[in-house]
Amino acid sequence: MTEIAKPTLDDIRRAAEAIKGHVVRTPFVAAPRLAKQLGLASLRVKLENQQFTGSFKDRGSYYKLRSLSADEAKRGVIAMSAGNHAQGVAYHAQRLGIPATIVMPEGTPFTKIERTASFGPRVILKGDSIDAAAVYARELAAKENLVFVHPYDDPYIVAGQGTIGLEILEDDPELDYLVIPIGGGGLISGIATAVKALKPGIDIYGVESDLYPSMHHAINQIPPANGGQTLADGIAVKSPGALTRAIVEQHVREVLLVDEMTVERAVGALVETQRIVAEGAGAAALAAIMCHPGAFKGCRVGIVVGGGNIDSRLLSQILVRTLVLDGRMATLRIEIVDQPGVMSTLTRVIGQAGGNIMDITHHRLFVDLPVKRAEVDVLVETRNAKHVDEIIDMLDKTGFPTRRLSSHSAEG
Repeated sequence: MTEIAKPTLDDIRRAAEAIKGHVVRTPFVAAPRLAKQLGLASLRVKLENQQFTGSFKDRGSYYKLRSLSADEAKRGVIAMSAGNHAQGVAYHAQRLGIPATIVMPEGTPFTKIERTASFGPRVILKGDSIDAAAVYARELAAKENLVFVHPYDDPYIVAGQGTIGLEILEDDPELDYLVIPIGGGGLISGIATAVKALKPGIDIYGVESDLYPSMHHAINQIPPANGGQTLADGIAVKSPGALTRAIVEQHVREVLLVDEMTVERAVGALVETQRIVAEGAGAAALAAIMCHPGAFKGCRVGIVVGGGNIDSRLLSQILVRTLVLDGRMATLRIEIVDQPGVMSTLTRVIGQAGGNIMDITHHRLFVDLPVKRAEVDVLVETRNAKHVDEIIDMLDKTGFPTRRLSSHSAEG
């Protein structure tokens, strides 16, 4: 396999042999409850979040490092990344005894820095963005004669990621569609190369955040328009690879865009329905089906959860917000007469309606109310959005004017 050629099916098969026993052969699990909710004939989920470093990057990183000559391995490698690629390269470099340098943007979260550093590389924080870090990494590679390990635009990286496609078809060759996240394009390029060579009838869709539609815009000849804070930071890439773009144009039916709220819903749905922890980028494929349900209705669909490296605090926020969006938790602002015994009556009404009170905040100093009246904010756990309406109706009928402060259901 030459450095300029697109990887072939044979290249991916060689990669599969090379990585066997060194990365996880991840499961491709059925998700019948999600399939029913989305109107699909079937849905299967490829769990790359079960790799040792928590993402599919283990595959390409190992295969690339394994391909180095003895001289290259002795000189060492350098990579730029703010997350999963950094960990994949650092981990496998440590296993193979290859000196590694990882350049990360200065604003990289501490947890990602520490996780990468735990594998023993030299970690350098440089630049205010991944692009700035990449420039520095290239300069340092030239200065110190290091091998630059690109996160996606490299045929060995693409071939390594393509081993996922072989495993998917071994487990379920009867799929109609595959939906795969796109950052720089290494993952989808490898999978598409393998799948299209073996089963040309399976259509492949790519997915990008609508804040970073780099591949979508590139293949549709639209000027670049990237920027903003995204939950799907693992695919927030401003410039797709030249190699990967050519493969996407050849094999991918369409690149779909997803909004932030749907990515958040997808993260929550994977935890709630399948007990799968996915980072924002890892949940992007499910988000695409949620955003474009008509394209997949009644079909057999496979998706790839590319990674599960999500911050615990962020995940907890998403899960609480999911309860609010689904109507299973609501904050109610209730007007009361400010006198003894009223609060006990109020809580009894909510309890009789089946609500579980989680928190109460009393407001006596709101000047838009008469002095003998007050308002309380009650956080209530409920069954669903309809149940919230039933509680509000019962409070109103009992003499407690009530309005909901939190969002309605996700459908609203």
